[in-house]
Amino acid sequence: GGPGRAVKAHRDFSTSAFSLAAVAPSVGPFAGAGFLALASPAALMLESEDALLAVEEGGAVVGGAGHRDIVDYRTPRGPGSEDLIARYAAEKERGTEFTFDSLPLEAADVVASGLVRGGVDVEVTGGESTAVVQLPRSWDDYLADIGKKQRHELRRKRRRYEDLVGGVVHEIHRGEGWALGEFIRLHRLAGGDKGDFMGPEMTALFTALAGLEGWRIDVLRIPGTDSASACLFSYVDDDGFYLYNSSYEPSLGDASPGMVLIGACIQQAIEISVSRFDFLKGDETYKYRLGAEPRTLMEVSGRR
Repeated sequence: GGPGRAVKAHRDFSTSAFSLAAVAPSVGPFAGAGFLALASPAALMLESEDALLAVEEGGAVVGGAGHRDIVDYRTPRGPGSEDLIARYAAEKERGTEFTFDSLPLEAADVVASGLVRGGVDVEVTGGESTAVVQLPRSWDDYLADIGKKQRHELRRKRRRYEDLVGGVVHEIHRGEGWALGEFIRLHRLAGGDKGDFMGPEMTALFTALAGLEGWRIDVLRIPGTDSASACLFSYVDDDGFYLYNSSYEPSLGDASPGMVLIGACIQQAIEISVSRFDFLKGDETYKYRLGAEPRTLMEVSGRR
């Protein structure tokens, strides 16, 4: 500790502390003010002069801000994060429970150390992961990296799409409008939990996210129509392409429009010199066939 590091707790998403570097690198929008304000409007900002962490408090339970199904990465910000967490935990009543999920290893180490210093009996567990492709400098290098079988499969799917649907018309859209409407429409056509997911609350979240800087909707337009065969809802910055959600036309499943669009997006990411393509949470096999490696996420929990 030291002078000037007292913990402030407030609900102001405009704080300049969001400019502090995230403890865990390459976390996209998920520790940013814009995303957290939408994903967790009631989040409490724990802040000192050199650290920031967004939490949610519910009685004797403290957790990371936002539901784990919509927040893919969590991390504190700033070099004083461990001290901030230690001071905050030490001020909580005995019996307070803490649970922080979706923590990359760098963030898990700091959160766990801070909680221990604050008098919390901590348990660190794994389980979830994200799937990340480290992108080479050229599309040809990428095709070489994924191997002959997957390279052939990617090309075969594209040819089949062209035979069944027409040319590959890849468009990038931002904000509200036709592309967002198509993404939502196709999402609701999916069966099971995926189709049920896009209710009024999620529709409002995606509509608001679409208006923030960095978010975009990639679309495969069916040639000559105002309909999409597939959509990706993503965030892109200088460091990475973060594929947040997707949808496709079920009646065109044999044409693999989703895979064709992902391939087009990976190629475009390489062309603009993005270094990583992050599929985010989920262990679907196709991600690893496309060259992804798992990035371990940890959960830090305990009781004071």
